[in-house]
Amino acid sequence: MTLEPVHIKAISELADRIDRCLKPDDLEKDETDGVMDILERLKELKHDGKIVLKAIGRLKRGRVDIEKMSQSQDPFPVTYSCDSGSTTTRSFDNGLYVDFCHCAMASTPTDLELHNRRTIVAATYSPGYSVHIDTTDDWEVVDGGASRCQIIRISPGLLSKRIDRIVHDIALYLAESEHILWLKDELDPRGFFIMDGPIYPKHLMYWMVVESEDVMLLYDPHTERILQNYIDIVDHHIDKRLPFIGFVKNPEDMQIMQTLRKEGMKELSWIMDAQFFKNLLSSPRHREEKSRHNRYIAYTNWFMQPNQFYERMLDTTSPLVKEKLRAKYPQEYYSLTFFVVYVPSKNLLFKIEAPYGLTQDEGMRDIITRKVLYDIGVSEIPATLKKADSIAKIQVSERKQILDRFRYSRVDTSYNETRWGEHDEDG
Repeated sequence: MTLEPVHIKAISELADRIDRCLKPDDLEKDETDGVMDILERLKELKHDGKIVLKAIGRLKRGRVDIEKMSQSQDPFPVTYSCDSGSTTTRSFDNGLYVDFCHCAMASTPTDLELHNRRTIVAATYSPGYSVHIDTTDDWEVVDGGASRCQIIRISPGLLSKRIDRIVHDIALYLAESEHILWLKDELDPRGFFIMDGPIYPKHLMYWMVVESEDVMLLYDPHTERILQNYIDIVDHHIDKRLPFIGFVKNPEDMQIMQTLRKEGMKELSWIMDAQFFKNLLSSPRHREEKSRHNRYIAYTNWFMQPNQFYERMLDTTSPLVKEKLRAKYPQEYYSLTFFVVYVPSKNLLFKIEAPYGLTQDEGMRDIITRKVLYDIGVSEIPATLKKADSIAKIQVSERKQILDRFRYSRVDTSYNETRWGEHDEDG
């Protein structure tokens, strides 16, 4: 049974009533709910005496015309991007968890030899010590040296919850970071590099600093290897003064809004930082009109988050981490910096990340901003990032073929999987 017309009509009327409650009183007003007052507080936002966020340079909101931006010249002769596809973590009746992650790099203009290079990681986890998994300490070379693969095992007993997500993250971040480091010296030094998503493995890093008996990643050597890889990636780009960013398509941060509430702003209308930035970078009039007025890209200045755990991981957590991670630069160089970009015509907001070791330089900030606005103006999501995604993606039919290779392990299925099945996602 599905919804009848009478049900649709009733739900539509309820939606109208809710929507009318949220209509701004003055559609010509360019700021609602004090967004400009909040922006001013972001010049230096503190909590308990610590800086949570501060502006790099002056606070500003900028706009560029999409058509004019797309007709301008790309400030870089070559763009690179890295992305990966996976089978997603699958569990088996015998307690095994496994995820295969396949990483590729793309370039614009196209470099077929580069596109053909692949890194494949099979991350496994089994809670039983008696189970033997044939792991590989070194990379196994395939396809005449164009690709390499490795099986790793997360140590037994370290995970009792969130296993699917952790196994997937380790496969993903290990494959991507190893692939970038493998090919970094073969890339054109005049190029621009785009990582898909954040510049740091945030989810793994969270579980490295949170005390939990269910997830004890602090004691797993693969997570240390991943963190060291990302530090090495940052060091390489600072060494060579090579611009690189993390392009976050779906930012989920809440730190700014949570801090403002703790600092007394209990009546904030937003939970997510992205919701605030959308309101900051648009206006009620433009939200209502589907017209040429929306044919622009809006963006902020750069911000720095000096007291998140990215740089603190280097020397203020467990002695295990302190002794084993190597970093070439002062802590603040690894601080996360970002600016946000809003595309009103699609109601999309992107977060663009880079390490402070690069963005402390105004010229670097300007050229990164210009490049990002150009790429978004041309194709919304940077074309090279889309290209990397299409190369790396593992289709549903390919996932099935891989999982069918398991003859002695039966996939642990649930009723919902039988009911809904799997589908390839667009993009």
